Amino acid sequence: MKNGIIYLKITVNLIIFVLGLLFVIFIFPKILAFFMPFVIGWIISMIANPLVKFLEKRVKILRKHSSAIIIIVVIAAVIGALYALVSLVIKESIGLMRDLPDIYKSIENQLNVLSVKLQGVYSLLPAGLKNMVDRMNIDISEYGSKLMADENMPTISEAGAYAKNIVKMLLMTIITILSAYFFIAERDNLSRSIRKIMPGPVVKSYTLIIDNFKTAVGGYFKAQFKIMLILIIILFIGLELLKVDYSLLLAIGIAFLDFLPFFGTGAVIWPWALADFLLGNYLKAVLLIAIYLICQIVKQVLQPKMVGDSIGINPFATLVFMFVGYRFMNVLGMIIGIPIGMILVKFYQIGMFDRVIKGFKIIIHDLNEFRKF
Repeated sequence: MKNGIIYLKITVNLIIFVLGLLFVIFIFPKILAFFMPFVIGWIISMIANPLVKFLEKRVKILRKHSSAIIIIVVIAAVIGALYALVSLVIKESIGLMRDLPDIYKSIENQLNVLSVKLQGVYSLLPAGLKNMVDRMNIDISEYGSKLMADENMPTISEAGAYAKNIVKMLLMTIITILSAYFFIAERDNLSRSIRKIMPGPVVKSYTLIIDNFKTAVGGYFKAQFKIMLILIIILFIGLELLKVDYSLLLAIGIAFLDFLPFFGTGAVIWPWALADFLLGNYLKAVLLIAIYLICQIVKQVLQPKMVGDSIGINPFATLVFMFVGYRFMNVLGMIIGIPIGMILVKFYQIGMFDRVIKGFKIIIHDLNEFRKF
C-alpha cells in the first residue's frame, strides 16, 4: 500500500511536469503572440517604472500623472532614436535592391577572377571535393539568376493586404501604449489582485521563476544587445572609412552574426579579407583585419563585465541548447535557446526538478530490484 501511494505521487508529479513542459513549448508561445501588444507594453513599463519611482520620490508627482509623462517621454525617445536609424536602413535597403543586379554581376566577376587565380589549387583537389565546389558554383549562379528575375510588382490584393496591415499595426500600437500606462499606473493594484487570486505555493513558484528569468534572460540579452550596438558602431565607422556601400546594413548583419553563439564577426570579415588579398587589394584586406581585431578586443574587454566570464552553462550544453532551439524555431530559436538553457540550468540548481528526478530514481531502483531472482 505504501509503495502504491509513492508510485501515485510520482505519477502525479510526472504528469504535472509533462503538462507544464507541453504548455511551455506549445501553448505559452501562442499566448504570448496573441497578447503581444500587452507583452510589449509590459516591457515598456519595465523600462519606464524606475523613472516613475524617481519622480514619485523626488518631484512628488502622482503615479498616474508621472506614468503618462514617462511613457510619452520613453516612446518619444525610442521613436526619435529609431527614426534616423530606420530611415537610413530603409534608404540603404532601397538602394541595395536597385543596385542588386550590378552587385551580383560584380561579385560574379570577382569570383571568376578568383577561380582563375586558384586554378592551380583547384587542380590538386580530390574529385569529390571538385564536384562539391562545382555544385556550389552552380547553386550560387542559379540562386542569383532567380533573385534577379523575381522583381514582380505587388498586385491589388497585396496592396490591400498591406493597407490592412498598416491599420492593424496602428491599432496594436495604441493598445501597446495604453497597456504600458496601466501596467505602470496600476502596478501595485495588479500585483495585489494577482496575489489574492492565486494560491500561496503558485505565487511562490511564480516569484521564483520571474526572479530567475530576469536574472538569466534579462541580464543576458541586455548585455548582448549593448555589445551588439557597440560593434555596429565600430563596423559602421570602419566600413565607412573603407568607402564600402551599404555600410550600415553590413554592420548590422555582421554584428547580428556575432550575437549568435559560435559565430562572430570573423565569419564574414575573414573570407572578405582573404578574397580582397587574393584579388590584390592588400590595403583593404589589412584594414578589414584591423576592424576585426578592434571588434574582438572591444568584445573581450566588455563581455566579462557585462555578461560575466561565463553565461552559466558549459560550451557543449550551449551548443546543444542552440541546436535544439534551431530545430524548433530556426534562427530565432538559436538566439533564445541559450537564455532558455540558462533558465533550465538555474532551475535545476535551485531544486525545481528534484521531485521528478527522485521519482525516476525510485522507479529505476524498484525495476532493477524486481528484475532480480
